[in-house]
Formats: sequence, C-alpha cells, structure tokens
Amino acid sequence: MFNSRNLLSGKRKYVLGLLFLSFICVICAAFSGKDSDDFDYARREILLRRIGHEILLQSGDSISRVLPVKKIAENEYLISFENDFTFQPDSLMAATSRFLDNSPFGSNYIVKVLNCNDSSIAYGYAISKNKKDNIIACIGRKQPKACYMINIKFESTSINIVKNGYLLGGLSFLGFLGFILLRSFKPQKALSYNEHKDSIVLGSALFDAMNKKLFVNGKPIDLTGTETRLLLIFALSPNEIIEKNRIQKEIWEDEGVIVGRSLDMFISKLRKKLEFDPNLKIVVVRGKGYRLEISA
Repeated sequence: MFNSRNLLSGKRKYVLGLLFLSFICVICAAFSGKDSDDFDYARREILLRRIGHEILLQSGDSISRVLPVKKIAENEYLISFENDFTFQPDSLMAATSRFLDNSPFGSNYIVKVLNCNDSSIAYGYAISKNKKDNIIACIGRKQPKACYMINIKFESTSINIVKNGYLLGGLSFLGFLGFILLRSFKPQKALSYNEHKDSIVLGSALFDAMNKKLFVNGKPIDLTGTETRLLLIFALSPNEIIEKNRIQKEIWEDEGVIVGRSLDMFISKLRKKLEFDPNLKIVVVRGKGYRLEISA
C-alpha cells in the first residue's frame, strides 16, 4: 500500500536539495565578478597615478617619477613620489576633483597629505557628493617643498554595494521560495482528497475518500469529514501501528486545539460504521496508538 509519509519525506528532501543548489548558484554568481572587480581596481590605481602626475606638474616637476600606487586597505590607497615637491592646496583639490568627482569609483573620499618621515598629516580635506558636507581648510597656503605621500580613502564602492545587494536579494528570494514550497508539503496536504480519487478496498467494502463514503455491496455509508480523514490515515497504512500523536496532529493541528477525547470519540464512531465486516477492526495498541486490522 502506498505510504503518504514516505512520499512527503521524499518531496521535502527534493525541495531542500533544490534550494541548496540554488543557494550555491547565488553564491557563485555573486562572486563570479571577481575578475571584473580586479579590472576596476586596476583602473582606479591608474587614475590615482594620473593624479600624482598632475601634482608633480603643478609643482614644476615634469621629470621625476610617481612611484607604484599601493593599496593599503579596502578602498584606501597611497601615492608616493620619487622626489620632494611643493603643492598648493587649491591646486591639489582641483586635480583630485577633476579625476574623481565624476568617476565610477566613488565621489565621496578623503585626501590626506602625509609627511614621509613620520606619516604625520601635513594637509587634508574631505569631499562629498553632497557639496555642503565637504570639509576643506587652509586653501591658499602654499606648502614647503618636502617628501610627501598622498593618502586617498574612498567610501565603500558601488561594486561592493551591488554585489552585496545581489547576494542578499538572492538569498531573501530563496528563503521566501523555500517557505512557500515547504508549506505546500504540510502533512495535512498529503491527505487531501484530490490525491486519492480512486477508491481503496477495505475488506469487503470500497472506501471513497473523495466523496466521503463507504460502499458495502453497492450501498453507501456516509462519513463525516473528520471520519473520512481518520479512516484515510488507517487505509493508507493497513495493519500498521499509527501513533496517537500523529493522528491528532494531522487531523486537528490546523484547528489550533487538540483534544484526546475527540480522537476517542471519532474512533468509536468509525468502529460502528465498520461493524458490517468482522474482518475489519480498529484496535488499540496500548502505549503506542491504533491499528486498522484487515484479516484475509
């Protein structure tokens, strides 16, 4: 006889496996853009070298080199120079603004000019996309010639925001999908009448769960909805012990109240409707539950 609990378990495992594979696909998709990210970061470093070049030109130096740009933290870079130079704060700001304000790498950033010997801050300012949040000081004061490094720190890039948004959005969708699918496989649904359109032979009778009837020699015996659901549980597992807790849960859980006496009452009513066949009995298995015994 077909076992509905095994079918339910198989469906749950299938859905969970499908969700797990989907989760792996989302993770892979979210991080498959690594090569693209590396390319964008390389472009940013070149842009920063261009800024360093402009700073040297402003100081009158068209010969010495801008040293390789160092990435010292996520979204933070250090521009170093071969020789000492001098700079004008407003010219420095103009150079960074021209290259960074309209770039795709972030328009919110902090610039610090550091002394090479002790990394102390010789000058600094903060630029925001919202102009009123800019922090700027000491414009117009030319800085002495010395060894300087330019530290530029960006706000979190749109690259990471998009990636995180994609990941979180994908996981949220999978969570919602899992909730819908798993909810559709509740035990109660496993006993829906539409899944058992064919009559089930019980001893000398035919049990039509869909129409809530027992047919004995062609004559119908009407069953209530609860009696039908109860008999269907037994009919799908004949001669097997059905735990009392399982029956209560599958029949009354959705109603929010489970009463032990209700089960005893319906068992008693069902027994009376099965009295026509002495080979068809619902027996109590002490300490375990009930069993529909069908004798040959």
